Amino acid sequence: MSKGLTGIMKQAQMIQAKMAQLRENAAHNTAGASVGGGAVSVVVNGENQLLSLTIQQEIVKPADTEMLQELIMAAVNEAQKKVQSELSDKMSKITGGMSIPGLF
Repeated sequence: MSKGLTGIMKQAQMIQAKMAQLRENAAHNTAGASVGGGAVSVVVNGENQLLSLTIQQEIVKPADTEMLQELIMAAVNEAQKKVQSELSDKMSKITGGMSIPGLF
């Protein structure tokens, strides 16, 4: 291997390691948002997973609030998984099945 190609390979490995570290750290970062004057609040992590959902009882039947929260969380998480899977499939077709670090 030429010296230039070796350097490029080392650089690619360093970039790949950095991206893996960023993905790992993303799970620990969280962000929250409230809408409707605080009627609905959510917390997600850096991997776009919904960690919590709160719905004020005034906007739904009080007996149904907990079940509604769980159903919404499950639906959002499932939808996010499907989107990522579809993007990965599309990217795989574009790259001819080659795995390129940092692309989905």
